[in-house]
Amino acid sequence: MATAPVVPEISVAPSRYEIPQAFSLVIFGASGDLTRRKLFPALYALAHDKLLPERFAVIGFARREMGHEAFRAEMRAAVDEFSRLRPVQTEIWDRLAGGIYYVQAAFEDPAGYEALGKQLAELEARYGTCGNRIYYLATPPASYPTVVAQLGAAKLVSEPWPELSSPDWPCWSRVIVEKPFGRDLATAAALNVEIHKVFHETQVYRIDHYLGKETVQNILTFRFGNSIFEPLWNRRYVDHVQVLVAEDLGVEGRGGYYDTAGAVRDMMQNHMLQLLSLIAMEPPATFDAEAVRDEKVKVLRAIRPIDVARVAELAVRGQYVRGTARGKRLPAYADEPRVAEDTTTETYAATRLEVDNWRWAGVPFYLRTGKALPKQVTEVTIQYRRPPLRLFEHAPHPGHKPGDEIEPNRLTLRIQPDEGISLRVGLKPPGPRISLVPARLGFAYRDTFGVDPAEAYERLLLDCMLGDSTLFIRRDEVETAWGLVTPLLQAWESAGRDGLAYYPAGSWGPTEADRFIQSAGRAWVNP
Repeated sequence: MATAPVVPEISVAPSRYEIPQAFSLVIFGASGDLTRRKLFPALYALAHDKLLPERFAVIGFARREMGHEAFRAEMRAAVDEFSRLRPVQTEIWDRLAGGIYYVQAAFEDPAGYEALGKQLAELEARYGTCGNRIYYLATPPASYPTVVAQLGAAKLVSEPWPELSSPDWPCWSRVIVEKPFGRDLATAAALNVEIHKVFHETQVYRIDHYLGKETVQNILTFRFGNSIFEPLWNRRYVDHVQVLVAEDLGVEGRGGYYDTAGAVRDMMQNHMLQLLSLIAMEPPATFDAEAVRDEKVKVLRAIRPIDVARVAELAVRGQYVRGTARGKRLPAYADEPRVAEDTTTETYAATRLEVDNWRWAGVPFYLRTGKALPKQVTEVTIQYRRPPLRLFEHAPHPGHKPGDEIEPNRLTLRIQPDEGISLRVGLKPPGPRISLVPARLGFAYRDTFGVDPAEAYERLLLDCMLGDSTLFIRRDEVETAWGLVTPLLQAWESAGRDGLAYYPAGSWGPTEADRFIQSAGRAWVNP
């Protein structure tokens, strides 16, 4: 007779940390890449940092045939490979592994949910998790409605009232939904309807891993915790804002997915609009989840709708052709596996948005993203206005040409890699002349705090365990964001190849994008 696994008892963290209540985590799509690369390494890191409750259970749910021990072994191998905390400490892993189980079933099979219910009941009795459950949808997006409907039919979701009021209710249920959340406004709204048939909005945690990154969270603390910057954070002092998400890889075997998505759906609708809303939002009354998300939604609603008739003036789309990136030869996107020969999918997109409110009227926000660019980097650049009068010479420096104007101040928030913040200012160089050269004042996360920042999924999983939805996307946020980009997508789909620009892999994008921003007297900031 098999010996029952040891009940996991993770040590309680110091009192400055809040520890979640006992709970069970069910991961649908547990045999997939997300679970291996992100979710279990994050769970291990939380256990290592003593941020998990003493008693909890993890149940993997997937189609692949596998037993409990095989699943534990596979997840241990994943943590060994992908954890930021290596080598893995066997004692910590063994405590975590004692609460790991597996249910094999198809997502549409009611018998699988019956087996899941029995497994949950058994573990809840053994571990005292009080019926508290988190369901993580790490499945293909097409399976989201199926899994949610089956959970509802099997009566595996508790009523939402504990989320709304009394702490005396015996249990709670939450669901984490991965992106992409729909592929346009209509499909996102329809998916929300399906989810809300089973889960109340207070139980739904739409995850955007960018919001779990330390420097993204630092945007708010940097803005509202330092009085020298917030007074300058407006149209009077800011010339424009650039948000860049650059990838130096091609589609890396994901052509089948990417050719149905493209750069706008993959990056701009979610990550980049989230960054824009954090940069442009007003100070919330409190740092309560709803207060913060209210202000973000106000920004999204203030963005001027994209006029379909003026798309060529407001946006550029591109597609990479053969070239060299990171010293590696890349084929043209159209030649990538599982990409249609006549594809018109954009691998590069740049657009100019206007936030029509009192703070930002007249300040353009430029969003730019692309694959097969020279560098992997995500950063926000706030460029300030030039001084009104040229009092000093512009001292020669690399890249300077005679007649160049004094370079404006720039505040750069680096999200990844090498998380940090820098400010470009003008300083006098040594010598008798009064002149200016640009210099950087900077903060690097690793140098300042002596550690690498935690992975985004660690923070977001912990927040969901605690019931804190501040860094998750609310229904009106996701629908408003889709409402902004859907006209752009529709215009490009109608245009076919007309207006599609091309750029060699390893470059910063098509020349049309350079002309696009130069027409306003500005230039891209390339790291």
